[in-house]
Amino acid sequence: MTKLSFRKYIPADTMLFKSLNIEWLDKFFVIEPFDELVLSNPQSEILEKGGYILMAELEKEVVGTFAFLKKENNSYEFSKMVIAPAHRGKGYGNTMMQFAIRFAEKRHWPKLILYSSRRLENSIHIYRKYGFLEVEIEKDVHYTRCDIKMELLLS
Repeated sequence: MTKLSFRKYIPADTMLFKSLNIEWLDKFFVIEPFDELVLSNPQSEILEKGGYILMAELEKEVVGTFAFLKKENNSYEFSKMVIAPAHRGKGYGNTMMQFAIRFAEKRHWPKLILYSSRRLENSIHIYRKYGFLEVEIEKDVHYTRCDIKMELLLS
């Protein structure tokens, strides 16, 4: 398996970041207003609010992405993780998760949270594998598809 490399998002990635995410949302769910807002405006909705977007590459080809949305108390929401369809099922999700956790640990974040759907069994399996535990979900969560909230304590 070719090794994934990671780099920070640049403005030229805007359409690719959006299209990768739209593809899986269309496949499994619907694009919600919050998705449209964040995916259409990653600079103002993620980066300028203190978040991060990372791009996963195989030999200079972007094959996946994920983001960290800044929350209160210096914690972050792990979000928008997606791998291009042609590259799914090859273990890259594990590599992305390992990198994401190391990225957060290096910044001394206290925890990561994520929102997901139990329909995404493979994703939930990966999250549990890396230590994310289910926690109570807020009533006003920003995704209607969300039926599970998980967190990983880092410190």
